Amino acid sequence: MTTFRELREKKNLIVLDGPMGTELERRGYDVNDLLWSARFLEENPDAILQIHRDYFRAGADIGTCASYQATVPGFMKAGYTKAQAEALIRKSMKLVREARDLWWQEDGGSTSGRPFPMAAGDIGPYGAYLADGSEYTGGYHMTKKDYQDFHLRRMEILREEGAEIFAVETCPRLEEAVACAELLEDMEADYWISFTFRSADEISDGTKIRDVADALRDYPHLQAVSVNCTPPELVHDILQNFRAVSDLPTAAYPNSGEVYDGLLKKWSGLGAGETFLDRAKIWYDDGAVMLGGCCRTKPTDIRSIARWAREEAPGRRPVTK
Repeated sequence: MTTFRELREKKNLIVLDGPMGTELERRGYDVNDLLWSARFLEENPDAILQIHRDYFRAGADIGTCASYQATVPGFMKAGYTKAQAEALIRKSMKLVREARDLWWQEDGGSTSGRPFPMAAGDIGPYGAYLADGSEYTGGYHMTKKDYQDFHLRRMEILREEGAEIFAVETCPRLEEAVACAELLEDMEADYWISFTFRSADEISDGTKIRDVADALRDYPHLQAVSVNCTPPELVHDILQNFRAVSDLPTAAYPNSGEVYDGLLKKWSGLGAGETFLDRAKIWYDDGAVMLGGCCRTKPTDIRSIARWAREEAPGRRPVTK
């Protein structure tokens, strides 16, 4: 098993994978459902396995399982029993680990010179369960206990099935991120937290970056603070603003640049200007230790980042965390 610190020490840049839901959609699957990509854990797990495997082939150092929208309450609301829900969450981690092993054993991973990739458990926000676009607005509020009751069982299951790090991602609310951080600290599990942003200085609930940095300053297992599922044109300023107020490592895996309507569940507009790799190079210069893609990016985007990181990326400063 590879640890996050070992990846940091071996690589100038850690390459993350890309999206699951929009990649399923790009390959012709209908994801317009309250469960989104989690629906395919039962209906077509082979499709999920293949996408994971393609991201490892493309150069991903960390594969994130398809549990973003896989929650016990979400599955039960869709008609599954509690036992079925928990089994499907377990399957999400089994699939990403199986894909990693297949890449390592059958696709030449063991002779590639690359480190053995990590398998991450994906913790989507409560807003993803609502399936109304709330992960981009933060338009909900619960107590810390409510957040923790919602997230804990999924974390436990993924940990039991071999999650080596956790991605608390697409988080629009600081209070929810802190609630998740406390649970993962209690589990002594490494993790990163990735927020959605409404401006270059505010996450989606309106909290300023300085306040986010202050709130997350003293969590030993927190490996990075990140931005994801956010328009790429904001990322440079977001990373610069984090760097100005915090020495926490940063990461970025934004959208392609297209715009998503959370109610209609449709994308519109095309990313314009620079290529995704052109922008990724800037984010690397901004200090990001991990880069990948979110909605509407593709394995080819991950491949281009991985190739550049391997062949051209300048050296990184020493690991301090």
